[in-house]
Amino acid sequence: MTSRDTLLQRYAELTVRVGINVQPGQRLCINGQLEHADLARAVAREAYKVGAAWVDVYLTDQHVKRAHIEFASDESLEYSPPWLVKRLDDLGADHGALLGITGDPEPEIFADLDGARVAKARMRKVSEASLRLTDGACNWCIVGYPNAGWATTIFGEPDVDRLWDAVATAVRLDTDDPVAAWQEHIAKLSQRANTLNARRFDALRYAGPGTDLTVGLLPGSSWFAALDQSAGIDHVANMPTEEVFTSPDARRVNGVVSATYPLQLHGTIVRGLKVRFEGGRAVEITAETGEELVRQHASSDDGASRLGEVALVDNDSRVGKTGLVFYNTLFDENAASHLALGMAFPKTAEGASDLTPEERHERGVNHSSIHTDFMIGSPDLDVFGVDADGSETPILRKGDWVL
Repeated sequence: MTSRDTLLQRYAELTVRVGINVQPGQRLCINGQLEHADLARAVAREAYKVGAAWVDVYLTDQHVKRAHIEFASDESLEYSPPWLVKRLDDLGADHGALLGITGDPEPEIFADLDGARVAKARMRKVSEASLRLTDGACNWCIVGYPNAGWATTIFGEPDVDRLWDAVATAVRLDTDDPVAAWQEHIAKLSQRANTLNARRFDALRYAGPGTDLTVGLLPGSSWFAALDQSAGIDHVANMPTEEVFTSPDARRVNGVVSATYPLQLHGTIVRGLKVRFEGGRAVEITAETGEELVRQHASSDDGASRLGEVALVDNDSRVGKTGLVFYNTLFDENAASHLALGMAFPKTAEGASDLTPEERHERGVNHSSIHTDFMIGSPDLDVFGVDADGSETPILRKGDWVL
């Protein structure tokens, strides 16, 4: 067995046993692209070893999607195959498990297409079904798979071995006991979340180059970290993960924020993103590249232009310490503090999981068919916790955790 084969096997074991935490008798659905087939197969083997009842693999081809965007009628761009929606809804009803594989082999495959058509062709009903599923209905995880196209985007050459080294570092595969390393890491992040929960800040204030933003927090909201629980099963939804996060008050966001990393969105790399908020809504969006795509994306529905997540990541992040821009949200969002337009996490707001979308909206818990993270953290960013009386407490100073 080659060193890469060994890494692949260890990665699949970690994904199944710690990330998804597949249970005996569960059905597992795997979503990815054709280029992710090797990891899908390895995960399927490990899932069956721990007792999975059935593993269903669904791999897509971005070139087929490009043809759809180029040539399909306007009316059919938004088409969502009913069987794909039912697949996810049935998985939730059966308390199954879900794995998403990322690592785009061609991150700019749609960059030369009309941004409005690209934004429209996203199978909205499938996206909504996926968000319902990951809102406590099943244990799930997202991982990245190194491939030649992704490596070329990062390094300028298809150095897959170098990318494997970076991914192994980010997900702690380079340790003697990755499971123990993850347990220690989860404990550290959970302690940070507990510290923030004890302080009960009314808002966060972000200050840095091109950023002067205040984000209101919800009364009774909770901060979460790596370990999640759905249907009574512990799992780690993102591997890697370096964040503590909560859902803000979508009505109380004001100021301007500048992205510090490029954003890979719908086959396009968005660079130089800046967003200005008033009364919770993004009222001005500019970017060096991909501007029209982001504007269209943020107009997908009424909640798409509001924030659904605030997440804090410090300079000690293993992902950040690689010094790489991965051009992949799963990895880049765990290198730097970030915000997300769109869907909130109802579990973070007391009682919100039992409310209708309209009732959530009234409480400031955002509802949307999108959830799009963009990175704003850097060694130049300060983040303060703001109390109701306006007094401030440093949380991050120049990217270092100080609370």
